[in-house]
Amino acid sequence: MERMIEVCAGSLQDCLAAYRAGAKRVELNSALSVGGLTPTISTLRKVKAQTNLIVICMVRPRAAGFCYDEIDTELMFDEAKELLENGADGIAFGFLNKDGSINIENTRKMVELIHSYHGQAVFHRAFDVTPDAFQAIEQLIECKVDRILTSGQQAKAMDGIGLIKSLQEQYGNQIELLAGSGMNANNALEMMEKTGIWQVHSSCKGYLKDNTTTMNGVSYSYLSKPHENDYDIVEENLVRKLLESVK
Repeated sequence: MERMIEVCAGSLQDCLAAYRAGAKRVELNSALSVGGLTPTISTLRKVKAQTNLIVICMVRPRAAGFCYDEIDTELMFDEAKELLENGADGIAFGFLNKDGSINIENTRKMVELIHSYHGQAVFHRAFDVTPDAFQAIEQLIECKVDRILTSGQQAKAMDGIGLIKSLQEQYGNQIELLAGSGMNANNALEMMEKTGIWQVHSSCKGYLKDNTTTMNGVSYSYLSKPHENDYDIVEENLVRKLLESVK
């Protein structure tokens, strides 16, 4: 299987940087500062018009966890449909119950919607807070999810490498596993070789300064020092290094 690097992108500029560096797939979000929310249709259209990237769009209506009320759930299905109708190659999503278990009903419905547009159904890192990873993956397989983004139920994927390896060995012939969180050019090959997975997800994060972030005693900063007046971007050179590292 050809090794795949998926770049986590928060803007058109991020997607263009990933594309120029040679990436083939992005996960398109907005608001990466809160873990990624649903991107705009305009951004998706421009990415598809200006690149040949495979674009997986995040569908997430708010920050925090993944137990959604009826209003959020309805919105998520509407957003997924609009994104698919406007060229998204797949949707990343996650539905959990209050106890952290998989919300099977909504997951199955979302997969059916995505597959009706011939898209890829990706269950994101909501998987990492489920109480039983093995039960959760079996339920996602039953729901016909195509891929799971996971850090192995740890803050960073390299710390969860043992679980990722176990899941790949037991279920890798039924569902794709995509390792994400802390993946970079220094560890991606090790992750692939030790677990048997063939794809990783990375933000390839860099920073740009906006001088208007803090002025007149008013601050819109969301990053800690020394980046308090910066915003995060996809660094083209880091994408290139990551791709080179897994050849």
